[in-house]
Amino acid sequence: MSKDNPGDKSPRDTHYATLRRAHRDAKRERGEIPTPVQERRKKTAAGDWTAPQLAPDQVLLYGVHTVRAALDNKERQIIKLSLTQNALVRLEIGPVEALEFPVEIVSPQDLDKILGPDAIHQGVMLETRPLPVRRLSALTDSPLILVLDQITDPHNVGAIMRSAVAFNAGALITTMRHSPTESGVLAKSASGALEMIPYIQITNLADALEELHKLGFTSIGLDSEGPAPLETTLSGQKIALVLGAEGKGLRQKTRSTVMALARLDMPGAIKSLNVSNAAAIAMYAARAHLAKG
Repeated sequence: MSKDNPGDKSPRDTHYATLRRAHRDAKRERGEIPTPVQERRKKTAAGDWTAPQLAPDQVLLYGVHTVRAALDNKERQIIKLSLTQNALVRLEIGPVEALEFPVEIVSPQDLDKILGPDAIHQGVMLETRPLPVRRLSALTDSPLILVLDQITDPHNVGAIMRSAVAFNAGALITTMRHSPTESGVLAKSASGALEMIPYIQITNLADALEELHKLGFTSIGLDSEGPAPLETTLSGQKIALVLGAEGKGLRQKTRSTVMALARLDMPGAIKSLNVSNAAAIAMYAARAHLAKG
């Protein structure tokens, strides 16, 4: 840079500035550093983004772990993969020409326009069909399942799904209404777990619980006012843990349909937990019970 005019940049200065910008953009794309707040405000204040209208048989997934898991799932019907050059390297999917679906190289800004300024897409988006519908009758070999009673937040459901896979639960069952459908937000929160566990949405939760009882499951609803601790309530060789939404808890019909109500005893000053944390603790206790049998 010239001493006489600080605004004059040499080719070397320009080259290094370009390298620094490219390095910074790559880190943002990987989610290692946040997008500056000022830039986010400009994007959202402009009001020029609206969520795309998706067809019922269309799902947009994003994020490296989420997309990698979807690509590895043989049940996924893939329509198109859109990603940056950096994301292509990170996914390690081999030569693009050898893939059986279309691949489009895009910029991070191209994905922002589709997914919105707040989506941490890490430079990759996958357009797919929804996963095949699963039935309760397929759960006969699963000793542990989770049932969600109108938990609406996809971030919570995604976190529960991730824990369910960690504890080798056989399925996550929820209602069609008042619960998240298969989506990019749900899949990103689950960090790949959506591809690893059946996500079964049913019409009537009470009817579904009765069907689970016929399949040999002991259904236990978690309730802060439950008559006994979960550890002493667990019984049988097949457990269906039922959790309600934060604040509302289990609905009355659900409470009267489950075979038992139980609480999580906590010795500390705080007596309630985020539903995803409660689910993980309950599954740990259920696994310990099942291991004894």
